[in-house]
Amino acid sequence: MDIKKMKDAHKNLCAYNYELGKIDKGYTDRILHVDVSDNQVSEIQVDPEVKDKFVGGRGYGMYYLFQGTDKNTKWNTEDNEIVISAGPIAGITQYPGAGKSYVVTISPLTHAPIDSNVGGYFGPYLKFAGFDALKLKGKASEDVVVFIDGNKGTVSIDTAPKEPLDSHILAEILTDMYALEERDKEFISVVSTGTGAENSKWGMLNFSFYDPRRGKVRLKQAGRGGIGTVFRDKRIKALIVKYEGLKGDTNNPHDLGILQDAGVKVHREINQFDDVQNQMRKGGTSYLTEIMSEFDLLPVNNFKYGGHEDAHKIGQEVYKGKFELSDCDGCWFGCTLACAKVVEGFELTTGPYKGQKVIVDGPEYETIAGVGSCCGIFDPDYIIENNFYCDTYGIDTISFGTGTAYVMDMYEEGIITKEMTGGLELTFGNTDAAMELLHQVAHGEGFGKIAGLGVRYVKNWLLNEVGGYDEEQRQLIVDAAMECKGLEYSLYMSKESIAQQGGYNLTNKGAQHDEAWLIFDDMIHKLWPTFEDKAEALYFFPLFRTWFSLVGLCKLPWNDIKPEDNAETEQPSLIIEHINNYLELFYGVTGKKIDLDQMIEQSARVYNLQRIFNFRCGFGSREHDQPPYRAIGPATVEEYESRVERYDNQLTDEHGKDIEGLSTKEKLEMMREIRESNYQKLCDAVYERRGWNNNAVPKIETLEKLGIAYPELIEVVKPLL
Repeated sequence: MDIKKMKDAHKNLCAYNYELGKIDKGYTDRILHVDVSDNQVSEIQVDPEVKDKFVGGRGYGMYYLFQGTDKNTKWNTEDNEIVISAGPIAGITQYPGAGKSYVVTISPLTHAPIDSNVGGYFGPYLKFAGFDALKLKGKASEDVVVFIDGNKGTVSIDTAPKEPLDSHILAEILTDMYALEERDKEFISVVSTGTGAENSKWGMLNFSFYDPRRGKVRLKQAGRGGIGTVFRDKRIKALIVKYEGLKGDTNNPHDLGILQDAGVKVHREINQFDDVQNQMRKGGTSYLTEIMSEFDLLPVNNFKYGGHEDAHKIGQEVYKGKFELSDCDGCWFGCTLACAKVVEGFELTTGPYKGQKVIVDGPEYETIAGVGSCCGIFDPDYIIENNFYCDTYGIDTISFGTGTAYVMDMYEEGIITKEMTGGLELTFGNTDAAMELLHQVAHGEGFGKIAGLGVRYVKNWLLNEVGGYDEEQRQLIVDAAMECKGLEYSLYMSKESIAQQGGYNLTNKGAQHDEAWLIFDDMIHKLWPTFEDKAEALYFFPLFRTWFSLVGLCKLPWNDIKPEDNAETEQPSLIIEHINNYLELFYGVTGKKIDLDQMIEQSARVYNLQRIFNFRCGFGSREHDQPPYRAIGPATVEEYESRVERYDNQLTDEHGKDIEGLSTKEKLEMMREIRESNYQKLCDAVYERRGWNNNAVPKIETLEKLGIAYPELIEVVKPLL
């Protein structure tokens, strides 16, 4: 490809100059606003109260998205925005996992605000270029790229008619195009998506970072909620930022020594304990696969089962043999956890790039379980190829995996027919059909055009458009549709952990594990025996995890590597030594001393704002927190009988039921009544603890206590209380 000819085809639509300024204690106090409808670029000064109340990252994203939209804004209207923000700690190089950015928009899947975290260099480089956040608005009349030169202080909007769309090509081209010489490539980060984002609602964004050892651009994903679909609806082809000059003190922290001391401690732990605990630096998150299967937590065949005898075939030892390790396996400088694994020289066997040898980032656990075991597939090379195509097409592997598993389930039940799929035999384990479905989704063809609209769409399509099903089939269509709020489930079985059921469904954005992963402490360790105990966990952990998204941190260094004496601490699940590290990091960067309660309060403001945002979009009440039944119990006779001893004992020993002479179907109905009732009790307890009414509406006194009883928020909640 002739990069010069591509560059020459660009037509400048806007050239904007700005003062470079200086970062002070992790902040620039400026927001860059780009409207691609009228090709206007402007700056917004961050109000000190906004900075104090919403901190940064996802907090800035939700605040500015709320302010920039209204109750009539939809995912595909011009006034919907995409906001990218990193947070005050993001960009430090002394502590692992400090390069995260957060992307928010109104989602085409949930029709409410979605947030997604991502690695790569774009977020930190954006800040060092002069801006705490980037707000993208409008719709371009033709494909455009936005280029931010953080050393010259310029922003340009250019047409980009010639570059191909798929990320593995586009990110390389744009990195080459905007690098003056080879050494400049490490100073460039590209945000892009692919053809799949144009043709499905599963579009995600790839954030790039350059790997000098391999001489390749690599990709990390803001995967959830269709953000890439919004990106392409705006006719944005890519964002590019360039920043040269990164140093250990570029964030201009309050006290660099504090960051260095905290970093030394955790780097030492990683070096000492990673090989013993998880081997993240050798196998990434693939270590989880066999552990999840052992504890009946690995979703198999659309979450019917929690384990499989072939789980070892897609486990860490297999992938360790396929990954090429290097010192470039962190997605931001200074991350010694280095979990961003790579398969090099992988030869593709399908699709438009068949026969080409490519570099594949991953797969991570969620991809392995999603496109793998959840679809009844235990072929490691298929998972790698699927991972590559999802990435370059700009498709979320979690949504694709869970969505494919659902249509496979419905196909095997005779609810979806071969005629409906256009001949695809979508049975569990059929790798050829699954890969063909992916290519169809990406290109908006065949049955993929339907599947790519999401599990909720397929469910409603079957019920309301296809029709003709009996009552039992209609119930299964609903029970097996693994989505909440329109977002496909991420990949952990929650049947036996009511706390994790809440962790998935009592969320703001849908069933995503980043809010609370409570399975082991609830199911295995029995730490929270009462509903009140579980509610306390579902108050603390979602807010604690939210805090990572405010400041620009990855959560893996918090709990995937633990201090040697952590098990002897009063609350091992907190990993209090690492929490203290984070409080020190916040002080070391910002100069603000906070304690754990204040940390949680910072998150609670953003969390409640996001819930109210949902209500303004017409969602957010108790009915939207309800899971598909398969997420909380056995939905079919087949599922019950696969664990018959467990379920029978639960009915008799835990619930005091007499099951003598009952059929499996009768026991199934009895179990369902118990589990659905328990979930409602959990909702009541959690809502009360969060300061919401029993319809999940934040109370005015809660907003007053948090200092965010703003008129625009009161206007939304008051009629609902």
